[in-house]
Amino acid sequence: MDNLSIEQKDILGEIGNISMGNSATTLSMMVNHQVDITAPNVQVIKRSDALNDYEKTCIFVQIHYIKGLSGNNVFVLKEKDVLTMTDLMMGGSGENVQGELTDLHLSAISEAMNQMMGTASTSMATMLDIPVDISTPELNKIDVDSVKNFEKMFESELDYLVKVSFRMQVGNLIDSTMVQLYPVSFAVEMCEKFKQKKDEQV
Repeated sequence: MDNLSIEQKDILGEIGNISMGNSATTLSMMVNHQVDITAPNVQVIKRSDALNDYEKTCIFVQIHYIKGLSGNNVFVLKEKDVLTMTDLMMGGSGENVQGELTDLHLSAISEAMNQMMGTASTSMATMLDIPVDISTPELNKIDVDSVKNFEKMFESELDYLVKVSFRMQVGNLIDSTMVQLYPVSFAVEMCEKFKQKKDEQV
């Protein structure tokens, strides 16, 4: 299966909107700035097109569901945005941040994503009425041109992925696209659980 119905895309948009909206609140407290995340855009894309919004180096954050759902989420963040966010988390101004990402930066962004996805998982657990638990985030710093590294992130050869993209703004310091990627089968599973919960409420 390499596509989703309009209804399924709407459901994924609703799930993303609620879960990432709550995650934005969590991130806002961590960086001490207002964080705004737009309504998501849901697409099914070829795997080779997954990094079209990015250039140079980016950070892949992979999070596995270990309870409630089967599958994993991959978030893609721009290197400059990671530098800015981690500087804010460490009490900096977030302005004119330069330099290479260090282990300290990666540790900080891992903690931020862990808390954000913890919040998102709690929201999803409530929406789907099932206990949802996640793994500790796995971070990879990759060269966007190196698609082979990207493909190794996934356990199976997936030709198509669901891409959920959000515009994320942190004060006047970050105006970026945050991308969430997951297998089509995982997206379908979430939609089925969401519809089942809705039907039970009728």
